[in-house]
Amino acid sequence: MIQIYHNPRCSKSRQGVALLEASGKDFEIVKYLENIPNKEELTTIINKLNITSIQLVRKNEAIWKEQYKGKELTDNEVIEAMIEHPKLIERPIVVNNNQAVIGRPVENINEII
Repeated sequence: MIQIYHNPRCSKSRQGVALLEASGKDFEIVKYLENIPNKEELTTIINKLNITSIQLVRKNEAIWKEQYKGKELTDNEVIEAMIEHPKLIERPIVVNNNQAVIGRPVENINEII
């Protein structure tokens, strides 16, 4: 089952949902600001994306700049920051079995559906 980690207030995230709808494939919308992924889920997503935890952070968010920017953080600390402040998680993320992509640009989603 394809999943999209979605923030309805984000235009890129809405474009990702529209692309999935147009594909005709079944998918599940995960509103990650309401259903915050736990540490295991977030670690699994990062591994499927084949990136480091810091690469999933939205570094232009005010909360990042105010509380974390310039600090030496471990992967674990970065993951904990994203769980505590889910707005820091880049979006949209689309997961399809063992693969995942960040839908920026939205065309990236085509690689895994």
